Amino acid sequence: MATFVLIHGGGGSAWDFHLLEAELTGRGHDVVAVNLPIDDEKAGFPEHVDAVVNAIGDREDLVVLGHSYGGFTAPIVAGKLSARLLVLLTPMIPKPGETPGDWWGNTGFEDAEGLTDEEKFFNGVPADIVAEAGSHGRNQVSAEWGQPWPLDEWPDVPTKVLIGREDRFFTPEFQRRVVQDRLGIAPDEIDGPHSVPLSHPKELADRLESYLTSGPAA
Repeated sequence: MATFVLIHGGGGSAWDFHLLEAELTGRGHDVVAVNLPIDDEKAGFPEHVDAVVNAIGDREDLVVLGHSYGGFTAPIVAGKLSARLLVLLTPMIPKPGETPGDWWGNTGFEDAEGLTDEEKFFNGVPADIVAEAGSHGRNQVSAEWGQPWPLDEWPDVPTKVLIGREDRFFTPEFQRRVVQDRLGIAPDEIDGPHSVPLSHPKELADRLESYLTSGPAA
């Protein structure tokens, strides 16, 4: 059994993982899903990391998962706490010194034209979950957007990258290129859109459990 630390993406909350959390706890794992201080204009990377570390407390055997924009915070936490594994899910993957605001241009990201936010992020998510999601979104005004990513190098933690085959926001082609460029590995793939924890929670839990017993990650 492991402790899964779940870090949400931009404008998100711990609610984004409620279906995945139920899957993992039902299998005997411990889960820590954190609300980052994204609605605090003074909160930067240190405050985001502190929020996660404080929520973890004295738990051990950590698997840190960063979803989307959570890919900026998750590696810092994983390195700081010597996690067992770092999993990046449909992620933004930073470089040392890069700000989140600069990431988009640096990676050559091109937003999908003509799609609503629902079509970009929630394609394949059950309609009742999509309807509820809006009440859990938060305004992201925190300070880390303009702060350089503080690590000098990628943490010495086994790392897996998992992308969604139906992701319309960070398309599979885009993700494969960025992952190869920044980490030198090929990502794993799973059915689902950008919001895999809401569309395929069981399949995601299966994959995460498989990582606990597979060989060394990159």
